[in-house]
Amino acid sequence: MQDLTRNTKAQNIRDVIRYIQRFQNAVIVIYIDDEIIGSPLFSSHMRDISLIHQAGLKVVIVPGARRRIDQVLTESHIEWEFKDNTRITSENAIPQIKMAAFDVSNIVMTSLAAHQITATIGNWVRARAKGVLEGIDYGTAGEIDKLQADAIRNTLDNGFIPIFPCIGWSSTGKPYNISSITLAEEIAVELKADKLFFLMKDAEIKKGNFIIPEKIGLSEESQVPAMNLEELELFLQANENSPDKKTLSLLSTAGKACRNGVTRAHIVNGSSDGALPCEIFSELGSGTMIYSQNYGSIRQMTQQDIPAVLTVMRPFVEQKILLPRTDYQLLEKINDYIVYEIDGGIRACAALHIYSDNQAEIAAVAVDETFSNLGIGPKMIEFLIKRAKSRNVKSIFILTTRTSDWFEKIGFRSDKTESMPEERKALWSPERNSKLFRLNICP
Repeated sequence: MQDLTRNTKAQNIRDVIRYIQRFQNAVIVIYIDDEIIGSPLFSSHMRDISLIHQAGLKVVIVPGARRRIDQVLTESHIEWEFKDNTRITSENAIPQIKMAAFDVSNIVMTSLAAHQITATIGNWVRARAKGVLEGIDYGTAGEIDKLQADAIRNTLDNGFIPIFPCIGWSSTGKPYNISSITLAEEIAVELKADKLFFLMKDAEIKKGNFIIPEKIGLSEESQVPAMNLEELELFLQANENSPDKKTLSLLSTAGKACRNGVTRAHIVNGSSDGALPCEIFSELGSGTMIYSQNYGSIRQMTQQDIPAVLTVMRPFVEQKILLPRTDYQLLEKINDYIVYEIDGGIRACAALHIYSDNQAEIAAVAVDETFSNLGIGPKMIEFLIKRAKSRNVKSIFILTTRTSDWFEKIGFRSDKTESMPEERKALWSPERNSKLFRLNICP
């Protein structure tokens, strides 16, 4: 047990080091909801952001200011209303709105300064009036016209964290109130950010809170760790009647960002301490990731992968689900093995052994327990079945002690062990009492 714990800790450390190397100079945009800014965990999140910045990532912060604006307008006896999630006020409200937006940005900047991080608040946003839509005058509400991308990049290159209040200015210097969430998304798109974060209070996209389509995998905590754009559309359709419109809107925004060039967008629970570094420096993270391309991929195993593959196999060997294998045995059959890689880490393996009578065996299927609910195993089996078909294999068999139901579900049928090729029979271990299942793929 002690060795297992040590191995787990060692792997976690390796993952962190790998991610620090991977995201050196990467641009990440962080929207911080105003409910987080007013929460007990705010200082902890700011410390984490400081550490992320010090690790070599280029950080942009967009703080939400809705509650502070509400407070200032109320104190000034100024009325407002919301239409399509846009605040509508009279022209005389803009000084108070601007003051409130900069108040929040100053809170963020002061907190960063406490961690010896230099930040700056700038007027990098060109805006225009939202105007009159369907007879409604949106007053002080504005839309983003242009971002001064070169100035933002220079700020990042000089080692500063730019902070964006929810204010944009027209070409004549007139201020407008703009959406912080939209601002974060457009900044991320303009800078081609590697990551866009929405740090929200109690944001949990999980079974029980939402309808989860069958195709979407879940973590052990029944949370949705990741969705590609296709899965996201399925999710939004299944939950179109959900009362949680805020989260659905965020997911739509995340999807839009990814379709427009952002590598990954994340909905992160700001009520959980350490949520940001966990999301950045681990494969599964702590929130829900939206991505435009597969962040995991199947490829041929290389010699350099063998230590990691043995690590993935180890728990299954200890449980006597898999037979033990040595470095030499894997190297000898290296062309038979595939691996599933996530951000440079090996998280699953499998093999296709082809015998002289055109039978093939799927073997050594192992998936890191942390990723067991994400559908990686089925993807690898499907890959190997396609490989077998391309090599004119007549049938595929597997030997299993625990996964017979799953293989039956995808078309494998029980068969006698005597049907195995002679060369495989020589390696047969009757004491394991494995069951054989077969899939005929060629007439």
